[in-house]
Amino acid sequence: MTNQFNKVLIERFSRQIVLKNIGIVGQKKILSSKVLIVGIGGLGSPVVEFLSRAGVGKIGIIDNDKVSLSNLHRQSLYNTSDIGKYKVKIAKDKIKKINPNTKIKIYKIRLNNINFKKIINDYDYIVDGSDNFTTKFLLNDFCLKFKKFLVTGAISKFDGHIFTFDFNNKKIPCLRCFFQESKISDDLLDCESEGILGTVAGIVGGIQANEVLKKILNIGDNIDGHILIIDLLNLSFRKVKIKQRKKCFCN
Repeated sequence: MTNQFNKVLIERFSRQIVLKNIGIVGQKKILSSKVLIVGIGGLGSPVVEFLSRAGVGKIGIIDNDKVSLSNLHRQSLYNTSDIGKYKVKIAKDKIKKINPNTKIKIYKIRLNNINFKKIINDYDYIVDGSDNFTTKFLLNDFCLKFKKFLVTGAISKFDGHIFTFDFNNKKIPCLRCFFQESKISDDLLDCESEGILGTVAGIVGGIQANEVLKKILNIGDNIDGHILIIDLLNLSFRKVKIKQRKKCFCN
């Protein structure tokens, strides 16, 4: 591994390794990291691309959807020839061309309580690129139970929301502290009815990938216990603190 790292990987990751916060030690942390991405659409596409380019060693991808024509304006992994094909298979082929050293594991499934329990312990970092609250709450609850690091993203129109939860820290709130399940609707995340500017997906997905890399490297500030609210129409960024709800099971 040392010889391979010296001869090949040094050049590939030289622009990262030169950063004083990363270096050889940090790059080795990235190479040994294991990340699971749930949803490989508008958010998951830039996440998996940036993480594989950064050198993440193992990436799992969960999605049971096929590429459609309406996906192409914002889901950067796909092109016209991919329409009608399963996203996870296309994503795996394209990521292997970007970085053949990244091990890609695909799950062509719709996530539920049973299958997620069999998957989650193979990964240390979980990225939520889903487009419905059922999946988002499922990820929240399992990551809390198994003490995983979760990065959640949501997009609509010109806006993006990003949360990070390090559930090794018992004092931070969870997603249910912010959203009350009985008062929300998946219409908030419905790109078909609400619309979405393609660049918003790329920017929010890029920030999600950035938060994962920072956590792997243990550098910089984080969003734990906060929500980052991005309004790209008016170029406004706000970081708002979330309070733990007294009756939430994350207490």
